[in-house]
Amino acid sequence: MADHEFEERFVSAEFTQQDNDIETSLRPRVMSEYIGQEKVKENLEIYIQAARQRGESLDHVLLYGPPGLGKTTLAGIIANEMNVNLRITSGPAIEKQGDLAALLTNLAEGDVLFIDEIHRLNRSVEEVLYPAMEDNALDIIIGKGPSARSIRLDLPKFTLVGATTRAGQLSAPLRDRFGIVEHLQMYTPEELSQIVTRSAGILNIDIERYGALEIAARSRGTPRIANRLLKRARDFAEVMGDGIITEETASLALSKMEIDNLGLDAVDRRLLTTMIRGYNGGPVGLETIAAAIGEEAVTIEDVYEPYLMQIGFLSRTPRGRMVTPAVYEHLGLTPPAAKGNAQQQSLF
Repeated sequence: MADHEFEERFVSAEFTQQDNDIETSLRPRVMSEYIGQEKVKENLEIYIQAARQRGESLDHVLLYGPPGLGKTTLAGIIANEMNVNLRITSGPAIEKQGDLAALLTNLAEGDVLFIDEIHRLNRSVEEVLYPAMEDNALDIIIGKGPSARSIRLDLPKFTLVGATTRAGQLSAPLRDRFGIVEHLQMYTPEELSQIVTRSAGILNIDIERYGALEIAARSRGTPRIANRLLKRARDFAEVMGDGIITEETASLALSKMEIDNLGLDAVDRRLLTTMIRGYNGGPVGLETIAAAIGEEAVTIEDVYEPYLMQIGFLSRTPRGRMVTPAVYEHLGLTPPAAKGNAQQQSLF
């Protein structure tokens, strides 16, 4: 699948340019406005309050979990609660050591530097971070060859907030330098319903309680997807209804977008159907699945599989991927065991 086709998936949790405007306006600014992630919120509130009482910068924070759960939003809240500035960048954007040095030397005392996709940092760039995080210092090499010498620049105390969807790919030296590590979990339908209702209020969208619940139930536990579906449901409500998102309107809109009651779209169903009809439900290798549906293996592993595994539709075994019996019921297909029994009965 081409990149532009991937971005058009309504249930993709990956950030797209179309999400930029809506997310900026909907993001909570303080912890009290942030819905869900109760354990993470409680811990961060304590750490922030303690740092403020001591008049210190907050310790470095690592946030990890699937995309679209609010890691960037939390970084902004941390900066607001600490009453400091927020600088935002990403791992792939910092190509050279000089790029990182420029960012660090422009920080003011106590500022928050947020690095998204921190697991994609260049290793040489990552090494510059070590003394910056530990000693608030920057080691710079001047010159080349025998005449090269190292000088150390003092940096203001700052807080690095790193975000990653793949914590396992972080190097141990970098991971160990974070004093606070928090795991963001998928949201419940009830939490997402609150988020949808809050977002609708900000966007001046009329929505009923069960309309919000219908959108929440099909949002795959991800606020980014919920907000995206809310905007599209509004279009259907305005054109095909009276402008109010009811349960019926939301259900109609999501059905038109081919998103079923569990949040699966046409791509998810094609992946599962291919495994069942082409490989008897598995076990089948990741590369084989990728070739069969015309998708990259890393995209299947990072984007499609986590949610399918979370809802119990897919399992990873040493021999390959397998669908579970729940998939057959959801897709209205006959499980292999049932097919075998039917064949035996027909023989007798």
